[in-house]
Amino acid sequence: MKFTDGYWLKRKGFTVLHPVQLRDSQADEKTLTAYAATKPVRSRSDTLDTPLITIKLSSPAPDVIRVTLGHFLGGVPKGPNFAIAEEDHPVTIDGASLTSGSLTARFREGEQWGLDFTAGGKRLTGTGWRGMGVVDAADGEHYVHEQLDLGVGEAVYGLGERFGPLVKNGQSVDIWNEDGGTSSELAYKNVPFFLTNRGYGVLVDHPGKVSFEVASEMVSRTQFSVAGQTLSYLVIHGPTPADILRKYTALTGRPALPPAWSFGLWLTTSFTTPYDEETVTSFVDGMAERDLPLSVFHFDTFWMREFHWCDFEWDPAIFPDPPGMLKRLHDRGLRTCLWINPYIAQRSAMFREGVEKGYLLKKADGDVWQWDKWQAGMALVDFTNPAAREWYAAKLAVLVEMGVDAFKSDFGERVPTDVVWHDGSDPERMHNYYTQLYNQVVFDVLREARGEGEAVLFARSATVGGQQFPVHWGGDNSATYESMAESLRGGLSLMSSGFGFWSHDIGGFEGRPDPAVFKRWIAFGLLSSHSRLHGNHSYRVPWLFDDESVEVLRSFTHLKYSLMPYLWEAARQAHEQGLPVMRPMVLGFPDDPAVTYVDRQYLLGGDLLVAPVFSEEGEVSYYVPAGRWTRYLTGEVVEGPGWVHETHGFGSVPLLVRPGAVIPVGNRTDRPDYPYADGVTLRLFEPAEGSTVVRVGESTFTVTRDGTAIRIEREGAARPWRVEIAGGPSAELGAGDATWVAG
Repeated sequence: MKFTDGYWLKRKGFTVLHPVQLRDSQADEKTLTAYAATKPVRSRSDTLDTPLITIKLSSPAPDVIRVTLGHFLGGVPKGPNFAIAEEDHPVTIDGASLTSGSLTARFREGEQWGLDFTAGGKRLTGTGWRGMGVVDAADGEHYVHEQLDLGVGEAVYGLGERFGPLVKNGQSVDIWNEDGGTSSELAYKNVPFFLTNRGYGVLVDHPGKVSFEVASEMVSRTQFSVAGQTLSYLVIHGPTPADILRKYTALTGRPALPPAWSFGLWLTTSFTTPYDEETVTSFVDGMAERDLPLSVFHFDTFWMREFHWCDFEWDPAIFPDPPGMLKRLHDRGLRTCLWINPYIAQRSAMFREGVEKGYLLKKADGDVWQWDKWQAGMALVDFTNPAAREWYAAKLAVLVEMGVDAFKSDFGERVPTDVVWHDGSDPERMHNYYTQLYNQVVFDVLREARGEGEAVLFARSATVGGQQFPVHWGGDNSATYESMAESLRGGLSLMSSGFGFWSHDIGGFEGRPDPAVFKRWIAFGLLSSHSRLHGNHSYRVPWLFDDESVEVLRSFTHLKYSLMPYLWEAARQAHEQGLPVMRPMVLGFPDDPAVTYVDRQYLLGGDLLVAPVFSEEGEVSYYVPAGRWTRYLTGEVVEGPGWVHETHGFGSVPLLVRPGAVIPVGNRTDRPDYPYADGVTLRLFEPAEGSTVVRVGESTFTVTRDGTAIRIEREGAARPWRVEIAGGPSAELGAGDATWVAG
């Protein structure tokens, strides 16, 4: 929200109080509270009719400082709230400053108001003249805003899955979950967290609507504002973007590790297409006959009866024997997934049951909230009611016991604010937070039934903490190159916001893709953390496009499965450290200014660079950082730093290996879940001096180069393995260690 009319004036209808002078501060255990006057106080008479703004500093974790500021502090606390992990650690208070780890927040004393954040003797950011503000609006609303300084060349990333430019400078962003597709400023996954290339990140601790003006209203500052009388935010020192994500996800939760089978190829029925078991079987047979190894088959909406979504009952006219069908698919080595959402259609028996037991969201007059969008007379499950959560979970548990392995937890964004929640939650704060309760219920059903490490969702909506319940996909894109590019931007933005795993509809959801678009998207899709073929009105089996589509899908599916030992380690890094599988270039090369605005390529794990092709002709331009990079598919060397412009056929894509990398390659191309250490090949690219440690399944390899000598040591089960050195010797190895002299 914008409050100013240029640099000096306020917009009509807004009165804003700003702190101008620190009057007093006091320390209480590990908290520093400051009181700032909103006009200069030079005599006792100046204290009369002078509002104070209260600013409290505290620290939930090392290198993290929370700032809570407010005007009137007598309001009743409102929920829900984000779950922020806190740990006991040393905090130092010295006069008007508080230090946590390497990060210090210091109030400026005297008549020049300000609050500065420093680390290592360097100012990261801060707030000064007219930065903090308490706003009274003519319509009776109240707001609080903060403005943090942006330095020259400072770039802002994050704020959830946003489909515009990756760098948020110059944008106005409202954190408010909406079902808006991938071609607008609206987003399914809004996260009030950003990080910058200046060494810090910021989480605004408010689950409701947060309005950001990123170098827009005030071009040298990032402003964020919320409705009410108080605002709380956390500053997180890195110093690198990767460090910031590690610390942010330690506060808000790290992703669960998805099962290995979920990294395989998913095929769906598509959305409104006609299908039954015969259709499903024909797709599965067609994939097998063409050596297109599937991992998961997904049943979209119409596995249930029309006008009954969601009652979790199979349509008996189309699927007369669901348990038998699921078993037949399992016997073929496939996992299964069902589409669901939290909306209950009026025609379903679940609606009547939900009304009778009080499980559905209500209006202030006690009536159930309903509308006709999406499903006739639909209502929402009130997940703030523990009994409603158990009721909903029990319905899903029946399906899991029947043989379902995963759920596509769609929707969760269309949440009204003119309602009353069972637990008294504030409707504005619950709008975004609803998805957290919804996805956690679904995820917990799978985790309890299948065990730790076997639960996986295909979720669309999210907020802070939603990364704990992977996987998330990018929503309703279109069958165009432009939508393919905006999908990538959305994914990289989400990965900059603490999410470790992400997917998208290969070929685009809306419309039938041209065969060229479909083939280009296949390469991008199979070089993503999770890979799904899905559409709206048309099927996505490749032989319906052309023969070459079959070949391209086979090639990239086999490639991904062979890379699973490498991808599995990237997945473990997401789970253990909060580093995403797909990474913006700035995450891997924070000191290279050339990558600041790059958003048409990414790192897959830490060592593979992927540049999807967004043109039918195959023309692509991408940036290669410093060093001798190797093309994974051909072995050719590309010297960086510099931009590369080239043309690729449909069976190729820029896929480069970072110099010094050790890429473990599996010996299977028919499935994603197999013993990764059995028969693994370690591919060494421009081996660097010193040691590199690589985990492969439950084994660990240490690759050491000393001059021309390269030594490989293995810890773990003794199995055959192989080493390939780019441009050097190769050898079959047994259980023992091995040594070569290079070249």
